[in-house]
Amino acid sequence: MRILNRRENFTTTLSRLFEYCTMAYPKRPLSRYVYSDEQSYTYSDFRHKCLELSHLLSRYGISAGDRVAILSQNMPNWTVAFFSAVPFGRVAVPILPDSSESEVTNILRHSGTKVLFVSKRFLGNVSKECFDSLTLVFDIETLKPLKADNRAFTCEGWVKEPEPDNLAAIIYTSGTSGKAKGVMLSHRNLCQNIVAASHAQKCTHRDRWLSVLPMSHTYEMAFSMLYPLYVGGCVYYIQKPPTPSILIGAMKKVKPTIMCSVPLIIEKVYRSSIVPTVQKSRVLTWMKKHMPRLLYRLVGSRLYQTLGGKLRFFGIGGSKLDPVVEDFLKKAHFPYAIGYGLTETAPLICNACVGKTAVGSIGVPAYNVEVKLRNVNPATGEGEIVVKGDNVMLGYYKDPERTREVIDDDGWMRTHDLACMDEKGRYYIKGRLGNMIVGASGENIYPEEIEQVINGVEGVNESLVMERDGKLIALIKFDDSIINWNQQGEDKFFEALNARKKAVMDYVNKHVSKQSKINDVEAVKEPFEKTATQKIRRFKYFGAKGDDVKDEDNKA
Repeated sequence: MRILNRRENFTTTLSRLFEYCTMAYPKRPLSRYVYSDEQSYTYSDFRHKCLELSHLLSRYGISAGDRVAILSQNMPNWTVAFFSAVPFGRVAVPILPDSSESEVTNILRHSGTKVLFVSKRFLGNVSKECFDSLTLVFDIETLKPLKADNRAFTCEGWVKEPEPDNLAAIIYTSGTSGKAKGVMLSHRNLCQNIVAASHAQKCTHRDRWLSVLPMSHTYEMAFSMLYPLYVGGCVYYIQKPPTPSILIGAMKKVKPTIMCSVPLIIEKVYRSSIVPTVQKSRVLTWMKKHMPRLLYRLVGSRLYQTLGGKLRFFGIGGSKLDPVVEDFLKKAHFPYAIGYGLTETAPLICNACVGKTAVGSIGVPAYNVEVKLRNVNPATGEGEIVVKGDNVMLGYYKDPERTREVIDDDGWMRTHDLACMDEKGRYYIKGRLGNMIVGASGENIYPEEIEQVINGVEGVNESLVMERDGKLIALIKFDDSIINWNQQGEDKFFEALNARKKAVMDYVNKHVSKQSKINDVEAVKEPFEKTATQKIRRFKYFGAKGDDVKDEDNKA
């Protein structure tokens, strides 16, 4: 315990984390691909490569405070690129890999980036104008320069040991609101999350991580990149897109003990594999009715073995988990945990650890984080979550007005999430302030709660509930196996579609409160556009219509 306390007190900056992990675990494996020896690093290899790259940056005049952007899919060299910059006082600018060319351009310009690490897969999203304006551009897969401005070679860059409150990274996020924000995270912010993670789930150098979420998002960055360094763990990466078959194959090979996920992944496994397996088996169907406890343990054990059979921690965060799926995980004794946070809090605010979860709850405040409800409605007990602690960002880059809107003079940050709290101090998210709909009688309607009911209907892939002309409308993406859009325009297509819509509306309106009943269902052809954590970008669909508008590209 004394050693752990010393480590916790020592790790106040990412520079100190870099020094600690590379000196404490030099021969330990740090990162590698699942099926390849390319980019395999020990902690000692990692240290030498980061120092080598940092020296090269300095030779081209890249100093402390200068911006170094990363645009790439997950790989071991992503961590190398990040740590060639941040421990030496430079500022990382991670860019989500699904960013468009215009988004990449805006981020590079707004941040004043001088260096870019980019994978060939996304090089086409960097405009020629931006490429030409950069001092250095690296192929992140080889760590060799694609471009080096020799005019800058004459200027020797300087580095410095960062202080805890110095800027470490600027992370741009549009979330679901559509307004891009450059979140300024300090060394203290990110180190607080490392320490909070260690208090939530003890890990050691024997643990193996499998990384599947974008490393440019704070969730994966904090818990599948920074935390493994803190304990000397090893992280594995998949070179192909993590489709269900690729992911399951990788998990069987790696047998990870730790993994971070979003609800969509486990919900798809539940709906596409577990539910059909039970429904198709007479024995399992009988067990569900007469021996449900045994059924849950049996199916849960099979799921556990499918995912490698060694998991100690399966973290779920980024959005709310379907209570039906969570109820299954809990009854199956699956080692899942729930986390809640924001990019602005780097990200952890609350957590429900393995074995301490309650269905629907985001848990209790994370270690060293203060949480409370503001403007509580005495009738419902619901209020807005506000948070204070070392995890709260420095502010939005070049946007003091927006910063003042969310952080008050006492350091409390608004989350815009509405929640209530039970007698054990556990919080339950009800919905987003911006998404909440006020009914005709003044009651609060949370579209997220209605969507959870809709998503539980067989054949529904995903949904979005919105208000239009005073009515609740549900936009629904049905499974492709249920609705054949190739038959669009034929009578039998409209008959099948209308039957599905009616079935959904009838089911939902029997399972929601009177004020939450939906008035219409519209089908969309393409999947909803989502954020890195698979939350629907709601602003994209305000005012949009589904099958009632004949849109050739997206809807019918």
